[in-house]
Parts: sequence; C-alpha cells; structure tokens
Amino acid sequence: MEARERILVKAHELFNRYGFRRVTMDEIALKTGMSKKTIYQSFENKDEIVNAVVEEHIKKSSCLCETHSSNAENAVHEILLNIDMIQELVGEMNPTIFEDLEKYFPAVFIKLYEHKNGYFSKKVKDNLISGIKEGYYRKDLNVDIITKLRIETMFLPFRQDVYPFAKFNLVQVQKEILEHYLFGLCTPEGQKLIKKYEKLRLKNEVI
Repeated sequence: MEARERILVKAHELFNRYGFRRVTMDEIALKTGMSKKTIYQSFENKDEIVNAVVEEHIKKSSCLCETHSSNAENAVHEILLNIDMIQELVGEMNPTIFEDLEKYFPAVFIKLYEHKNGYFSKKVKDNLISGIKEGYYRKDLNVDIITKLRIETMFLPFRQDVYPFAKFNLVQVQKEILEHYLFGLCTPEGQKLIKKYEKLRLKNEVI
C-alpha cells in the first residue's frame, strides 16, 4: 500500500470514529506509523486529507449505488439494497461527521452537498420512474416533489437538534426514515414485494 493510500485509510478510520474536527495531524501520524514530515509530502494540510477522504467516500457510495441499480430485480429491490448499504456506511460513522464538515470544512461540505443534489437526486428520480412503470409505486406520485423530499431527508438523521445523539441511534433513525419512505411509495403489489424480501432477510438469504 502506497503512503498516500495508507494515510487516507487510517485518516478515514479516525474521522469515522472521532469526527473531522477532533482528529489532529499528530494522531494521523501516530495511526499510520509515519512522521508528520512524511505525511506532508503527500498532503499539504489536514484540509486536503479531509477533502480526499470525502472524495473517496463519494466514489465508493456511487459505485455501490451503480452496482445495486444493475443487480436489482426491480425498483423496490434497489431501495432495499441501498438501505442495507446506507446502514453499513452510517454504522461506521461518528454522528457529528456532517456537522463538522459544514462548520469547519465548508468547501468540502459544499462538494458533498452538490453530489447529493446532483448524482443522488438523479438516482432517486430514476428509481421513482422505474417503480411507477413496474406498477410497484403509486401512479399518482409527483416525482419531482418526492425526489426533493428524499434528498432533503438524507442528512436529517445527523441533525442533533432533531434527533439528539444521546437519545436516538443513528442507524435506527436511518432505517425508520427509509422504510417509511418506501412504504409510502408502494402500491399493494409493491408492499407485497417488501414483505417477500423481508422474509428472505429473516431466513438470512440474500435479497
């Protein structure tokens, strides 16, 4: 593993555990077993490391979304696959991670925000259109309104003023919001599909 990649892997682990603000360059150096001088040969400062880590996160989540889109049997299945992915990603995160980005690394936060409103907005809209065509989502849905609703709720579980971290589990909040969203979209046939996939999951079978 090259030095730059090693730094990013270890920095990502630290950011996920403690948030972006609290982690220092000294801690990154200790975690990687490198001197700060060596780290500065790959990255000019901590901001550059944060930016690179977020870019890797964007790339990874986009790649997983594309894989799920390709492998999904239908629109309902695609959302359920993405629910599993989101829960896995969120389960590794410190709840303060997006708040840290917005307050202390605004340029990086804007990049993530633009990705959410660009790439993810298109994925949500495409899924809605597919689900309606398949007969699993209601035909009376206003696709543009529902797309914006879903996009605006993506970061909602990370807002401490709405879901205080001391009271609510981040993964559980994400799960409840996404399941509520999916059931609201579905026709009776779509809801049957959800129950079918849930039964497979309970049997520890791949959905």
